[in-house]
Order: sequence, then structure tokens, then C-alpha cells
Amino acid sequence: MSAITQKQTSRTRVLSYASALLETMDGALADHPSVFIMGQGVDDFKGIFGSTTGLAAKYGVARVFDVPLMEEGMTGIAIGAALVGDYPVTTHIRADFSFLAMNQIINLAAKYRYMFGGIMSCPMLIRVVVGRSWGQGAQHSQSPQATFAHYPGLTVVMPSTSQAIVDMYPQIINRHPGPVISIEHRLLYNLDFSVTDGAVPTPLTSYVARAGRDVTVVATSVMVLEAMRAAQYVQEKTGLEAEIVDLNSISHPDWDLVAASVRKTGRLVVADTSWLEYGVAAEVCRQLVLRDPALLRQPPSMLGMAPAPCPTAKSLEDIYYPSQHETVDAILTQVRGVAHGIPLPIERSMTEGYKRFRGPF
Repeated sequence: MSAITQKQTSRTRVLSYASALLETMDGALADHPSVFIMGQGVDDFKGIFGSTTGLAAKYGVARVFDVPLMEEGMTGIAIGAALVGDYPVTTHIRADFSFLAMNQIINLAAKYRYMFGGIMSCPMLIRVVVGRSWGQGAQHSQSPQATFAHYPGLTVVMPSTSQAIVDMYPQIINRHPGPVISIEHRLLYNLDFSVTDGAVPTPLTSYVARAGRDVTVVATSVMVLEAMRAAQYVQEKTGLEAEIVDLNSISHPDWDLVAASVRKTGRLVVADTSWLEYGVAAEVCRQLVLRDPALLRQPPSMLGMAPAPCPTAKSLEDIYYPSQHETVDAILTQVRGVAHGIPLPIERSMTEGYKRFRGPF
């Protein structure tokens, strides 16, 4: 398609993250009779933060239905359905609940295609919600992307925008041969994004979300937005340009793209939604060192959760997660050193910022 033709056929609209999810779930049910959605709360009036609202009434309880508190059992049912030709979408309103289904996900879903030489496959979408909200504490705030990405056979994505949702979910449901785990951050649901229909689709791997020349920020999920906000702040204050790479697929990133960006800037900040130890940040550094140990001019900066279970008290929770204050500081420190002398934003709590921040568009 030529650029002129693409411009004529593209349409830009504003779409919230939750609305993008609802749109893709609706489209999947409408386009594919084999698709069904199951999970705790998918048929109630809240509909998983608005992402499945009204679908049970529209498509019937045989295709959109609630399940008991039986994560392992429900995942086993979904796997069985996938093996005989249906396409299940299972939902976990908190990622922590998926731990109860780890045997099914890791020992069965991830391995069927390999164990049977490609004759059998297990195409399914597992949606899990991560992130802080209102002091949910240690058992309801974890981000297990590194855990899932560790196991071959699983594809793990972390869409950071509505565009990524409307592009990737149809790709996944239409063609992807194996189980996909999509990790959705709670703070993204109410944000509005600009979505262009008919544009080049978001790939099931990494991409450059913002071009820059001075420092590379490799980010996941909501930290992509945090990095975008921080980059804008830094550019306004200093003229420095941060290049932001949305890792997007945690299991299948484009490491050559990441390396090319770091080769250009020589500086790196990694911003993840989980712990740093043995996680995504560590893997980014491992991949860069394997490709070229001389890529970095100095040690990278890392942003993630503090190395402890998440506290429930808001005062402690606010300092547990990386803030806009810390994100800006990490970018400036990479380029100008610890004594950069640039005033930092006073916003210290991510939720505090997102109460005022409706979306980038």
C-alpha cells in the first residue's frame, strides 16, 4: 500500500484502553464462532474493568460466562477446548490468581506443540491484570511477566496502548498457534489513546515508541507511558532527547532493535513493572552484553518494584513503586551524572499522577 493510499484509508480516533479491550473481545466473538470468554466476573456489570461489559447479554452465557474459584480447573477446561478447535479467552482479574493455574499453563499449554511435534497446538489467550490500585498488598499486586517468559512455548505480551490492543489481539486470535499471555496494567484501563485504523499494525515484538539520540529507555507496559512523560519533561527542561523502546513482547523482543538504539545513545535506562532481580531488566542487560559488551558507556539505570512484597499502607506503597520523580532522575543521571542539577517533578506517587492524567491524547 502506498503512503498516499494508506493516508486515505486510515482513520484516527480516541479510544480508552478498556474500550479497546471491549472492542477486540466483541470482534473476536463476532468473527469467530469458536471463541468463548471465561473468568471470574466477565459477565457482571463491571465486566473486568469494562473490558467484557455486555458481552454475555449479546452473545449468550454459553460463550461468555463466569466460573467458580477454580483457576487450575478452568484453565484445564480451556486447554481441552483449545485442543479440539475452540479458542478460549481466559481472564484473571488479578495476575496473582494465575499462580493457581501454573501447572496447567506451564506443564501443559506451553508444551503441547513441542511434545507432539507440531501436530497438536494449544491456541488460547490468557488475560491477566497487574499493577497497583488502592493498597491491595502483597498478594494482589505482583507482575509475573518474567516468570511466564522464562518458559519456552508461551508468548507473553504487555500492551501499553489502545493501539497495541486493537492491533495485536486480532493477530493473536486469528493466527497465533500457541498460548499467549497478555499482561494488562490496571492503571491503563481508564486512559485515552489515539488509535489509527488502517495503519501499520503494532508488531508482536518490540518497537520504537519515541525517537531520541541521548539515552535509550527500554520500558514495559505502563512504564512506557511513564517514560514518555519523563522524556517530554527532560526535553522541555534540557533539550535532551530520550529514545523509548517499548519491549512489548517480553518473551520475543526484538533484541537487534534494542541493541541498535543503545549503540546509538550509549546509555540505558530499563523501566519495568516488576522486581529487578532475575527479571526483564536483567535479561535486557544480558542480551546487550552478549551482543556487544562495549555498547554502554556507563552502567545502566534500573527502575522497578522495591525488592520486597508490596506493602498495603499507601504511604509505603507510594515509595515501593518507581515514580515520575525517579524516572526523570534516572534519565538525567545517565546523560549528565548524579549532580545534574535539574529540578525534578514533585509527583512521587504513580497513582497520584494518573488521577490527573487522563491519557497522552
